[in-house]
Order: sequence, then C-alpha cells, then structure tokens
Amino acid sequence: MGAADAVPAGFDVGSRVHEYGGGAYLPAGRTLFACSQGDQRLYRIDGQRDPVPISPEPPTPTSLRYADLRLVSSGELLVGVRERHQSEDVVNELVALPVDGSTEPWVVAGGHDFYAAPRPSPDGRRLAWLTWDRPCMPWDGADLWVADLGPDGRLGPARHIAGGPHESVVQPEWNAEGSLHFVSDRSGWWNLYRERHGQVNSLLPIAAEFADAPWELDYSSYAFVADGRIACRYRQHGRDRLGLLDPESGRLTDLPIPYTSLKPYLRAVGDRLAFIGASPTTSSAVATLHVPTGRLDVLAGAEISLDPTWVSVPQPIQFPTQDGQTAHALYHSPTNPEVTGPPDAWPPLLVQAHPGPTADAKARLDLRTQFFTSRGFAVVDVNYAGSTGYGRGYRERLTGQWGVADVSDCLDAARSLVEAGKVDGRRLVISGESAGGFTALCALASDDFFAGGASRFGIADLETFRQQAPKFQAHELDRLVGPYPEAAATYRARSPLHLVARIAARCCWCMGWRTPWCRQAKPRSWPRRLSAGAFGTSWLPFPGRGTGSAGLSAFGAGSRLSCPSTLQRSGCRPTRPIGFWPPMA
Repeated sequence: MGAADAVPAGFDVGSRVHEYGGGAYLPAGRTLFACSQGDQRLYRIDGQRDPVPISPEPPTPTSLRYADLRLVSSGELLVGVRERHQSEDVVNELVALPVDGSTEPWVVAGGHDFYAAPRPSPDGRRLAWLTWDRPCMPWDGADLWVADLGPDGRLGPARHIAGGPHESVVQPEWNAEGSLHFVSDRSGWWNLYRERHGQVNSLLPIAAEFADAPWELDYSSYAFVADGRIACRYRQHGRDRLGLLDPESGRLTDLPIPYTSLKPYLRAVGDRLAFIGASPTTSSAVATLHVPTGRLDVLAGAEISLDPTWVSVPQPIQFPTQDGQTAHALYHSPTNPEVTGPPDAWPPLLVQAHPGPTADAKARLDLRTQFFTSRGFAVVDVNYAGSTGYGRGYRERLTGQWGVADVSDCLDAARSLVEAGKVDGRRLVISGESAGGFTALCALASDDFFAGGASRFGIADLETFRQQAPKFQAHELDRLVGPYPEAAATYRARSPLHLVARIAARCCWCMGWRTPWCRQAKPRSWPRRLSAGAFGTSWLPFPGRGTGSAGLSAFGAGSRLSCPSTLQRSGCRPTRPIGFWPPMA
C-alpha cells in the first residue's frame, strides 16, 4: 500500500477562508475539487489531467475564497462556504455552483456573519449548516439550521435545530438513515446529540470533549461505521481516545490504538477508519484501522520514532490556583538513560504556554520538549484557563481575564512543582508562541518568579491586534479582554509592549514582520522601546516571515529561541543561573 500525489506538481492546496482555512478539498471518486492556495479559486482535477478552474477569476487577487465543500443535486452541484473580500468589508455566505464551472456561483444562504459545515442529507433533500454572529466565536455560540434542498441548489425556509449565543454547536453530520447528529456543549461538555422526529437527545452524557475549538473548517471528530455505530475521537484527562459508540444503548467502547493524540480529521468508509495520530514516542502518522479485525496500517508519516528510554512521557497533573480552583498541565520529567542527577539538587524547569488561548497542550512527541528533558530540564505544558479539553466552564474562566488568569495558572503550575520538590525554584524559565508568547511576556512582567523567558511570534500589543486581526477573530478579544474601544485602557494595561519597565528577567523576542498586526505595530521601533526596560533583550526579527512555525524551523530556531544558553550567548545573562541539570559536557 502506497501513497500518490492527488494534485500535479506545483499545485498548492489551501484555503484562506477565515485566514485559518480548512476544508480546502473534496474527493469524489477519481475527481478532486480543490482550492488553490495561490489564487484561492476552485479547481477540478480529473485523474491525471491538469487542474481546471470552475470558479470565476476574482476582481482582485484572492478576494473570492472557498472552503468546506460538499456535493449536492446528484453530484451536479457543489455547495460550500465563500468569503468575499470587497474594499474594507468581508462577507461570508453559502454558495452553490456547477461541478463543471459552467455558471458562476449563486448565494443559497446569507445574512449571518459566518457560515460553516453545509451537510446534505443522504437522500439529497435537506441541507444542514451552521451560523454564528459577532461577537461570538463558534466555540462561544453557534446555531444549527436545516432546510429543504431543491434540485437547483436553492433552499426552502430554514428550521432552527439547536444552538444560540450561549451554546456552541459544531460538526453536524447525517447517518445513513437520515438522522442528523451534532456536537453541542449545552451540558457543559462537547457531547454528541441526535435530532430525530423533531426531538433532540444526548447520545452519551459524559465529562469528555467530543470536539475541538473549530479554528479551521471541516473538522470531524466522529464518523459512522457500517454497522450503525459511531466512531468517536474524544478527549479526557489530557489525552485523546478513539472509541465506538452504540447510539441506541449509549455504550462506548475504546479501540486499542497506540496513539494518545488524534487530530480532528476522522473519516470512515464502511468498516475502515482513517485518522491522524501521534504518541509521546512517534510523530504524526496517517493511519487506517479495520474495525472488525483491529488491523492498523500506517499510510504516511511517523518519520520520527525515538528510543523510548530517552523519551520523557508526559504525565497529566492538576494543581490548585490562586483563586481556589483547579488547573491542568502535562508534566515532563528530565529523562536521560546515560546520566543521573545529583541526589541533593533539583532540575531547572521550562514552563510552556500553548499557542491558545482556546487550544491545549497535546500528549504527543514534541522534539523541542525532548531536547530539554534529555538535557536535564523538567518541562510543564500548562493547559491554563481558557484551554479546550476540560469543558465549557474551564474555557469561560478566561472571559475578561486574558493576560491575568492564564498568567496566574502558569505561575501556579511552577509553584506547585517547586513545592512538590520536583524542580529548582531558583531556575525557572517560561516560553510560548503566539497567544502563549503573550502569556509568557505577561508572566515576566507580572512577577520576578522566572529567571528568563522567550516569546516566539507572541502578541505584544493587544490594541493593535484587535484593530488588525482578520474578521474571524477580530471580536474574540471582546470576550477575553473587554469590548473595544470602551476597554482600550485595559488593552494597553495588559500589552507587554507597554510593560517593559516591569520586566526584570532576561528574555528573547522573535517576530515575523509579515504578520499583519506586527506590520501595523512598527516592530522596528521595538528594540528601542525594549532597551528602555531594566533587562537584557535578545531581539530576533524575521523580515520575510509571518506567524507560526512556517516562518521558523520547528526544531532548530524554536529550540534555540527557548534555550537559556542562547539568551546567555546573546548577552542576556539571567538574573539567576539556569544551566542544565545535571551539567552537560
């Protein structure tokens, strides 16, 4: 069994709807419909033939974007999400178009700020879809609708099924019998529900998450197998599991797979499941599982597999917070089979804030983490307030508290490990990227607990970010910080760029100048502003890069930017020694 390219060389598949994309292609037999990353047009690829555009050329480059595609009308039409960029306005809507591109797309649903997940019923007579409106993000509140679907792709009157501003509904799907399923957090957890004969019922009430925060389109955390059971990827106690749910009895049976982290891209064909999985000792792999026999086949990936004796396997931990609640993290102890630390000393600790705020640390192989644990560091990945995987209430703990609760949780995670006698309280550093970089910088500004830190493309100016963020997340900060511009003073008070005088530790800043809100913030003036603080700074700009690991080597630059020895070589000597434990040759 092997893998082959589905697109010709030079054709880059990718959607920029919401700027985060997702759902950029749809296979249909030997035909592939795909969005081009370059011009954002839709293309049809038949077998080995050249791609043929089926959506019109936009009035300005990349101003018409498509995603989340499905076939309707007996395979004659495509329905999907379109995002129109016109002047300063961005319009999202559902459109339909012929699969041969013979006519231009037409709008089948519009008027809401955002659309997602158009899903036709098996008989093709109904269409389900999701909408949400600002200031909600889809994990705050979204609505599920169903309408009759005509052969011309037009919709009848819409019927509201579930959701609202305080209920997040995601991932609608139909089973073979025509019953609509979806995931809702109305119970406080993202659980599976079924709508049948006008009644909505929970299939399995459980304190577990059957969905992720939908930063991308076309997530799929469950799929229907041939015998009517539902294959489910769910998260509980800091790790992912794959199970089979009997919708009639409510019985959930875990499937034996060697993975602890599963991406929300689960699909089923008959009795075979396809997914992307990883473990603490192996990198991500595309795999299939034959449900009746349990046979697992790896189709691609898993290029990296480490000797287990060198791998620090993450352990889920809980710890008390300053406000009397409980927070979560994954703890990695120092692991090196060739060296043992002295009995009267404790290792340094690297605190890592994930690039949330509505993400979470994964129980999977991370080479940067293993770089440190194999050299004597303990590492804790903090799932601070606002993280997914622990229910809606945990996500909402960050409401109005971004830059406060997340910072406090990172400090409390370190304190709990110091008090437990696992790490050296004099040698603590903190690191993060994107939103995690913001948290790391705020932590350095709020307390002298850390000896140093690093921010990789972290958000430094909340006000600029709020003004320049794409439509999809422009209002996210209204919940996390406060309504803008009414709360402008709070935005400035929590922005690391305005807190440099309060940072006593040494830190390393990395930023790509192609990031829109970075360009607007005039980052070339930052070194001068940073030098005004009472600390040493390593400033590493990346002129041709944007946000994310695509701009940096995931292991090389990412590790160097977190490494205390890099801070030292950059002239940023920590206020307290950090070093390695035990000393490395």
